[in-house]
Amino acid sequence: MAISGFQHVNIRCAESDLPAVEKFYGEVLGLQVGSRPAFPFNGLWLYDGNDPIVHVSGRFPPGSIIADRHNGSVDHIAFRATGAIEFRARLKKVGVYFEEQNIAKAGYQVFLHDPVGTKLEFNFPATETPPELPSGTRAEMQLGKA
Repeated sequence: MAISGFQHVNIRCAESDLPAVEKFYGEVLGLQVGSRPAFPFNGLWLYDGNDPIVHVSGRFPPGSIIADRHNGSVDHIAFRATGAIEFRARLKKVGVYFEEQNIAKAGYQVFLHDPVGTKLEFNFPATETPPELPSGTRAEMQLGKA
């Protein structure tokens, strides 16, 4: 067997969380709801172009996913990205809290949480690091403090 790439991530939530999750990924990442098989539970497949990269399963009881408390074994999902200036502006426009870090040889990174607490990491080329963010700046949420 050989792994040839990453296909999708599946986020779990309560059915009542689906509208907030759809809105978040639409506003923040520009993903759009698309075709999804007829599973015996509600959910969403969120597409980047023709690729359904974020699957959302709305089959968990309300209260079983607590957004401000990490309750799974996956720490975060990381995306390679470009367009840091536009992305930062979009996050500020829609009111999404985020933290940034500028680590030598790692580039410019942005961290945030979706409405059900999934931590997302966006990795931009070092050339897109905002000039006001000094080298060595670390995001508190990566240090386990937020």
